Amino acid sequence: MAEELPQSVLFCCDHNAVRSPMAEGIMKKFYGSDTYVQSAGVKGDMEIDGFSIAVCKEIGVELARHRTRSFDEMEQWGDDLSSFDLIVALSPASQRRALELTRVFHLDVLYWPIMDPTGLGETREAKMDAYRQTRDQIISHLKDRWGEPREIE
Repeated sequence: MAEELPQSVLFCCDHNAVRSPMAEGIMKKFYGSDTYVQSAGVKGDMEIDGFSIAVCKEIGVELARHRTRSFDEMEQWGDDLSSFDLIVALSPASQRRALELTRVFHLDVLYWPIMDPTGLGETREAKMDAYRQTRDQIISHLKDRWGEPREIE
């Protein structure tokens, strides 16, 4: 049974360059603008990953304009973690950081063990396959939690 969509959700991973932007973009595509969706990383020291852009484009999710940011940058820009209903960590490091930052808040931090595809595959096609696996893991978790995507254009 699918759960009701939260008012707001923050996806997080290590660098906000691969997994969390994918999750943010796919969630927006699947469930529309009823839920405020953002993403962040433990660090914000990388650009959005080109393979992430490519595999999301295959399913109609545009990530090319995504700008990476860290938890610290979120705070500096005035985004309060306590304003989110749910934080979904996609890596062990981001789970630890999210729990550390939210220990005084009443909000849920979930952990979805999503594969890090960076560094996998020798050829371009093998790399694309690894990134597709990551994308598809995210899709599976989203559907398990919130049901089938809505028809949104």
